[in-house]
Amino acid sequence: MRRRRFLQSIALAQAAAAAAPPDRDVSGITVTGLEIFIVKVNARGNWLIPRISTSAGLTGIGDASHGGGDDGRIRYIKQFFELMKGRSIYDIEWLRAQAEPEIFKSPNFSTPAIALSGIEQALWDIRGKAFGVPAYDLFGGLLHPSIRNYANINRSTETRSPEGFASMAERAVASGFDAVKLAPFDDMPRDLSDAARTEEFTKMGIARADAVRKAIGPKRDLLIDVHSHLDLDRGLQLTRRMEHLNLFWLEEVTPAKPLSLLARINQEAKMPTAGGESIYGVRGFYPYIAAKAVDIAMPDVKYCGGMLELKKIAAFCEAAGVLVSPHGPASPVGNLAAAHVCASMPNFQILEFSYGEVPWRAELIDPPEALDMGYIHLSKRPGLGITLNDKTATRYKA
Repeated sequence: MRRRRFLQSIALAQAAAAAAPPDRDVSGITVTGLEIFIVKVNARGNWLIPRISTSAGLTGIGDASHGGGDDGRIRYIKQFFELMKGRSIYDIEWLRAQAEPEIFKSPNFSTPAIALSGIEQALWDIRGKAFGVPAYDLFGGLLHPSIRNYANINRSTETRSPEGFASMAERAVASGFDAVKLAPFDDMPRDLSDAARTEEFTKMGIARADAVRKAIGPKRDLLIDVHSHLDLDRGLQLTRRMEHLNLFWLEEVTPAKPLSLLARINQEAKMPTAGGESIYGVRGFYPYIAAKAVDIAMPDVKYCGGMLELKKIAAFCEAAGVLVSPHGPASPVGNLAAAHVCASMPNFQILEFSYGEVPWRAELIDPPEALDMGYIHLSKRPGLGITLNDKTATRYKA
């Protein structure tokens, strides 16, 4: 293991040194090729990783996971790549302008939005390598060298009893995380007309949250995602019924339309509220923030349009006095893409980490993903600071 780490460090140092030789003309680099890796994770979805190659021999990777079926996202990735083929790696705003009509007319906007984001992330990775600087330097520089993550245990908890959630929470805490999130109401029917049945699922969700609070102790942070399952009256009741849990935040209690529902929840809830994971673009966030729907905005680097769009949304939220905690149950690639932008945000709070889905998660990238007590310590390696581990991606190919 030590020999492997040593050889990796030498290879990475050589790659960093070669990323942008002083005599290289970085102005004329164009997009030339595309590879797409589909990595099997679990029943909740695969990881979809596009890799873009260039005329300079540099490559970059991004995350286009989740949000509709793989086939739809692959189709849009190929479509958007054809637009970029032969064009400059710097044409990110141009690509955004070309892709947006497809996003706005799609029945499931997230499919083309995530495809756009995956390519966009790869272009920032390439740009950082071209200049020999980490991606965060391209977004304003390093404000936060260490990025705090919370462990989302929702995707990895298969036994969805209070005891099952508590067991996974204990694992996350043992791994060093001091903040844990779950979505304990996911099995609640969307039809709330049966009051007795709705109350049954509400009690079960609260019992799951109680069990996790007991498992992680009173000093660690507990985050609860309701996934928009409730109406206004039941949502207001839930905020009161969960006050004893001392929540870090309560997320998306009601649907976002009309925004007046979330705004009312936010106004009356004693705990902070959060949301916005499925909103595309800064224009999409404008009415959300203007309505004071939440205390904490949660743009997802995949859904919102990419790293530049995430930075724009964060700047708008900063002007409104709103904290930003990016959503992102993502692959290690997507997690790092978001982290690089978070590092430059004055109003960054905490980042999502999808905990416990697969035991080989860290090995998908080189160097392997490393968290220290729930924190990502960003390196000075160029671009995202990683490459795809082709052997791992091939071994777990979907």
